[in-house]
Amino acid sequence: MPYRVVISSVLLLLSGAVTAQGPASAISYSRDIQPIFTEKCVACHACNDAACQLNLGSGEGAARGASKIPVYDGERSRASAPTRLFYDAFGKAAWQHKGFYSVLDAQGNQAALLSRMLELGHQAPLQPNAKLPTEIVLGLNRENICPQPGEFDGYASAHPKEGMPLAVTGLTDQQYQTLQRWLASGALIDEQDLAPSAREALQIVQWERLLNAPGSRESLVGRWLFEHWFLAHIYFKDGEPGHFFQWVRSRTPPGQPIELIASRRPNEDPGTQVYYRLWPVQGVIVHKTHITYPLSAAKMARIKTLFYSGNWQVSALPGYGPERRANPFETFQAIPAQARYQFMLDNAEYFVRTFIRGPVCRGQIATDVIRDHFWALFQAPEHDLYITDPNYRGQATPLLAMPGQNDDVGSVLSLWHGYRDKRNAYEALRRDSYADTPAPSWSTLWAGNDNALLSIFRHFDSASVSKGLIGDVPQTLWLFDYPLLERTYYQLAVNFDVFGNVSHQAQTRLYFDLIRNGAEQNFLRLMPADSRNGYLDDWYQNSGKFKMWLDYESIDNDQPTALNLDEQDPKRDFVNQLLVRYGDLNARPDPINRCGGAYCSRPNIDPALQEAEQTLSRLASRPAAGLRVVDQLPEAVVLRIETQSGKREVYSLLRNRAHSNVAFMLGESLRYQPGLDTLTIYPGILSSYPNFIFNIPAGQVPDFVARMEQARDADGLEKIVERWGIRRSHPQFWQYFHDLSQHIHETEPVEAGVLDMNRYENL
Repeated sequence: MPYRVVISSVLLLLSGAVTAQGPASAISYSRDIQPIFTEKCVACHACNDAACQLNLGSGEGAARGASKIPVYDGERSRASAPTRLFYDAFGKAAWQHKGFYSVLDAQGNQAALLSRMLELGHQAPLQPNAKLPTEIVLGLNRENICPQPGEFDGYASAHPKEGMPLAVTGLTDQQYQTLQRWLASGALIDEQDLAPSAREALQIVQWERLLNAPGSRESLVGRWLFEHWFLAHIYFKDGEPGHFFQWVRSRTPPGQPIELIASRRPNEDPGTQVYYRLWPVQGVIVHKTHITYPLSAAKMARIKTLFYSGNWQVSALPGYGPERRANPFETFQAIPAQARYQFMLDNAEYFVRTFIRGPVCRGQIATDVIRDHFWALFQAPEHDLYITDPNYRGQATPLLAMPGQNDDVGSVLSLWHGYRDKRNAYEALRRDSYADTPAPSWSTLWAGNDNALLSIFRHFDSASVSKGLIGDVPQTLWLFDYPLLERTYYQLAVNFDVFGNVSHQAQTRLYFDLIRNGAEQNFLRLMPADSRNGYLDDWYQNSGKFKMWLDYESIDNDQPTALNLDEQDPKRDFVNQLLVRYGDLNARPDPINRCGGAYCSRPNIDPALQEAEQTLSRLASRPAAGLRVVDQLPEAVVLRIETQSGKREVYSLLRNRAHSNVAFMLGESLRYQPGLDTLTIYPGILSSYPNFIFNIPAGQVPDFVARMEQARDADGLEKIVERWGIRRSHPQFWQYFHDLSQHIHETEPVEAGVLDMNRYENL
């Protein structure tokens, strides 16, 4: 029987309960210990990919301890038991029942495991700002050994330089002594649960009342909304800074303590009456899982207008189960498609972020289905046949089912072929049906708000999305319509099980390949008919042509477009016209990468930074064949530019790797085209996982750029690193690293969170 917990709403509205506190304790976990963990440990020990599942973002995570079982395992034949913090168990005993072991408890005459790991690290300090020893393996390729307390001596003997914090400037003497005193005194935890303010509590009551309103229509809409919000870190427009909330399913109604229904997926059979509840997000906010969503009075009014203004009815509420999960278009077909699509468009960045930055997008095999840089656009509802044509909708809906519900390893190929064929039948239906509609024009594109234009960057084994059109004109653009956006969200967010087996994960990854292809085909219809095959050949070179023949439905290369585009380069002309027409929606103008004249910097900023941006633009959008240093750079570098006046600006320097195609799950290195790699340079932090930091005085930017242009090999880059680089061993590493989060807090405070350093490289 799964471990269950009841969290009292009364306690949440109060200050929370003290879990343990000695009467004469000189050290407080919440005051003295968690800040150290947040500064020096959370950057590696947070979320599903925390090393050894040791999550140090909260007292609950510290007390839970470690596990030898990894969350991310693409080769397991059987799904593993979920181990979501604050979800699948509560309290040390319950977690130990699930196989976790303590890192805080002393073992006989031996100090706690964490104490010994910290001691090992403290005894082997790193040489300041020097390259790390080659025997220390970093990144996702590192094998987490996860020794239990009785195995520590063997670990220390084999890995004398791999104490904690691992391969980075360690704790100060004071921090080290504080932690050791705390551990020696019993490691008591006095952490209090985050509780909503009185104003937030009132809004929680209002929103819970909306999602749990009686009636069949209300129940169906509540279920649909929950399934589209379950990953969100909800915040209220006039709420407390740093307070975020999560939608959960409870066995108990509003006004009673929450009794969590901890299902693997948000759309699995709850086995009982369901109530949708909001509870606070506990622990340190980390950027990689911080997918924010605003709720307000205006949002509530919008939802009521979208979903309850018509006379639609529900004859019977749908059940749960694999078929319902596989096809949400059938499950929720009673809800007007216009309402569903428009709701997603209103916050399109959130929905794209759930599958670009969410749990599914971790690891190279998970992300190599997308190119390193592309833009996403959206089809206007009034031009979407699924919205406007009931007959088309009826034909399309059965074809929109998605794989992954059956995880039988032996049936993976037959399951995949069946769903591929359904998808291709849908693409044929779409192609032929749209051939009978007016040719696409500028009104085909949705332009409702600044979510209409999005930029996506892949950083080898992670990805990010931002509002606006960032970077030079990308090789590919995606055009989402409602069936494509909803399928992508359900396949990669709602239905994705990070604890699933190899069959489930393979089916998810393979179908994402079809999603990408569908989005590209949608965009091609905007291009002149005689140019479409040429673009398709460019996107699917070499082995990609075989994949087109094997798995993809043929495109429409006959029906014209109503867009008047330059025949020589219609895609670039499309982008240029798009930027002019929708300039007010482009949240991030980009003169550095798309310099259209003599001035390649943003106006109205510090003159020293204008000069720096003008100089940096020399590196942007140039192929690696003419800028050899690109070959040596990781995917997500941060440039920290300091002016003499004390100001600083932060820029992301992203390497966009070129591929002949991205149509296969394996063998990515065989499809690299390194001579075509480019750099994008843009103000702000565009990755949750910075790979390296350069700190450069503004006056030295010309020298930095010149040396980058001159560098030809690893030795050339190392000289640049020696002068401006912030290595993991830099005495002020943490000051510079956390200043990136501080920059996000200053520019986009709602989005701020601790960044991840697992991918910080040893340059």
